[in-house]
Formats: sequence, C-alpha cells, structure tokens
Amino acid sequence: MTSAELAVCMSTNPVVVRRTMAGLREAGFVRSEKGHGGGWEIACDLKKTTLKDIYDALGAPELMAMGVSLEGSHCMVEQAVNRSLTDAFEDAQAVLVKRLSGVTLAALAEDFKAGAKAHRGKHK
Repeated sequence: MTSAELAVCMSTNPVVVRRTMAGLREAGFVRSEKGHGGGWEIACDLKKTTLKDIYDALGAPELMAMGVSLEGSHCMVEQAVNRSLTDAFEDAQAVLVKRLSGVTLAALAEDFKAGAKAHRGKHK
C-alpha cells in the first residue's frame, strides 16, 4: 500500500505514515518501492516478529497517554500525587511491554482474516 492509502486507513496524514514507516524500514520490518505500483510491504517473518519488536523499532515511545510529570509543578499536593503514581505507571508500562512480546504479527494477521471473513458474512 502507498503512504496515502495507509493514511486513509489510519485517519492520519501521509507524512506521519512515511515517518513511521521509515523507522520500520530501517529495522528491516518493511520495504518500499517507488513509482507506479510501488508502496510499502512487509519484509519480515510474521511468525517471528512481535509487537514488542515493532515498539522497539519505533523508539519505545510512551504507551501511557496519562502520565505524571515531576517537573514544573509548584503545587505540593500535585507533587505528592505524582510521586505516588510514578511507580504505578512504570509498572503498568512494563506489563504492557511484556504483553507485546507475546503477540506476533502472524497472530494479528489471523485475527484480521477471521474478522474480515465475519464482516463479509454480515454484509452480503
């Protein structure tokens, strides 16, 4: 698929897709072809590649949208709350990252195929 096609599927901008895919290409998970008929394609073994591998290739970004900041606040209450939540957020992130190690791209592909088949059956 092209960056534009992927962007439509993900409701984002093609530039965001190209930036993300460039990191995955550097790690060897995807490859791209330029020109007519070109686009992105998977270049790795789906059975051996996990979501953790993809997460690492993308720079191991923060997974928790809600987090704490120990810097910049002058409120003593906020500082105390943030200190108490820091360990909880770190623990939650560790659990989630560990879970990513157990999900292969092959398992996701099978789940997608099953969902697509069920969807087609409902909309004939």
